[in-house]
Amino acid sequence: MAGGASAQGAMSPGNGARRIELGPDDSGALTEITVSPGLSTVILFDSELTQEGADVEGRSIFSNVDVGRTTMRLVPSGRGTPGEKFRVSVRFRDGAAPPSASFLLTIHPARADSVVEVYRNARTVESYQQEAREARTETVRCQEDNARLVSERGAPGGLAGLLATGGIDANGVTGRIVTKTISSDPRNALQPFKAQSYRSTGRVALEVFLSGLRGERPWLVSGAALRGTSGAELKVVRVWQKSPVTSGGTGQVVIEAEATAESARGAFSLKLWEADGPRTVTIGNVTFP
Repeated sequence: MAGGASAQGAMSPGNGARRIELGPDDSGALTEITVSPGLSTVILFDSELTQEGADVEGRSIFSNVDVGRTTMRLVPSGRGTPGEKFRVSVRFRDGAAPPSASFLLTIHPARADSVVEVYRNARTVESYQQEAREARTETVRCQEDNARLVSERGAPGGLAGLLATGGIDANGVTGRIVTKTISSDPRNALQPFKAQSYRSTGRVALEVFLSGLRGERPWLVSGAALRGTSGAELKVVRVWQKSPVTSGGTGQVVIEAEATAESARGAFSLKLWEADGPRTVTIGNVTFP
């Protein structure tokens, strides 16, 4: 499974909120916020909003737009196309500078900024301390990822490599055929006809065989997300596809993620997407040994 396209993933919603600071002259500035169909994005403001001053472009593609006193909650529906952008604007009740703020919502097939904090006034010392703690946590995570990559690069291949990097122990790798238990979205660009899941020490993997491509343009996976029923995500570390799937052909996709025996329990939803297009593959009820 080495040498594949790297997917960006998160272990859980504990990555912290995004923070946006508005200066007095930032009314016209557009900050990009990532949203995704079916996922909630909450924007928290430190100033009260005017209900009549909220404007969401393309409102019909959102299944939920809720504007509160200091919050805005957005949930896109499935009618949006990945890559589409929509402008959202709000006005503040007190009239101080900046009197309004605008953001650019960009639809992603599987990723969303779950919480975005917008600071219009001076931030508290506590908020800076929290941001510093989160930055330190992210630095440690990057250092661990780098150490893992260096370790894997210097290790032998095959079974010896798994043993050298601690990928397996005396229990080996367990596998499970999940073809008959998974569910597939009928709107998928491709449909799965065979699926097998695996678990080893600290890792899980899913091997999916796809066919029935919609359209003539070949499909090549760019990223993947594995999300549990609680909303927590496993950290995807590798996505590999042997070759693009063409019309009338089949393809194999392998996804590898970090997971303990505890975090791998239950059912997961897998979402795959291509780099430069809206076509996705969603597979539900994925389980691991």
